[in-house]
Amino acid sequence: MEYQTNAQALKDSLFSQDNKEQLIRLEMQDQYGRQHLTDSLKTEARERISTLQLQKQRTYTYLGLLGILLLAAFSFFIVKERGKSERLLLNILPSEVAQELKSTGSSKAKHFDDVTVLFTDFVNSTSIGEQMEPEVLLEELNECFKTFEEITNKYGIEKIKTVGDGYHALAGLPKADPRHAENIVMAAKEISAFMADRLSKLGKEHTFGIRIGVHSGSLVAGIVGVKKFQYDIMGDTVNTAARMEQNCEAGKINISEKTYELVKDKFSCEYRGEVEAKGKGMMKMYYVG
Repeated sequence: MEYQTNAQALKDSLFSQDNKEQLIRLEMQDQYGRQHLTDSLKTEARERISTLQLQKQRTYTYLGLLGILLLAAFSFFIVKERGKSERLLLNILPSEVAQELKSTGSSKAKHFDDVTVLFTDFVNSTSIGEQMEPEVLLEELNECFKTFEEITNKYGIEKIKTVGDGYHALAGLPKADPRHAENIVMAAKEISAFMADRLSKLGKEHTFGIRIGVHSGSLVAGIVGVKKFQYDIMGDTVNTAARMEQNCEAGKINISEKTYELVKDKFSCEYRGEVEAKGKGMMKMYYVG
């Protein structure tokens, strides 16, 4: 009995020790599991925060890129529209006047002493125009004036305007040009030759003869109008150039005595004598050969 009692006591003691060790292991596993779960939750939270921050940064980046693209597109549009506006201004105004208008918002009228004015007019354009369809008439005028501009641009001449079938231009403005009269006469000869060639090819039913008048002197030039402004020239020189054109025969270039004195060493000229000019009296005129 004593041995049995001792054996049972020893057995209970060993079982209790095994239970205790197992309990300790379970508690340690539970603590490890809790710690692992806590660490996992913390890691997941950090990863989620990192993911959200990354998404936020990406969103800001995309918005920034979109903003840059929109700004670039807007800038391109502004530059494009500004270019259109500048080209339109240069089609209406001399470059120096256009720059002054852009810089100050206005342009003062200026006096110019040495310029030469050119006036052209088509012969019998009214009667010929009555036989043409309006679209055909406008197309023919446009073809002629387009070539006139190509010629005058070649000689540094400023186109002032077209009035109906008349073309007005001048040299020596806004920059002084000692060859203003020579350049105008050179351009006038090319314009006259172009129209003569066109008339021979198309016939008088489809295009026009031309008269050209030229005079040199002083004038005032500036912007006229506010809403639909234009650059215009005023003064006796302008009126005299118009009289030269009005007293010219078809296919000829009629120049005043003042212009003749400036170009007589450069071109062959035919003296016409004194001709009655409306509002001007008798004036010496010359045809350029």
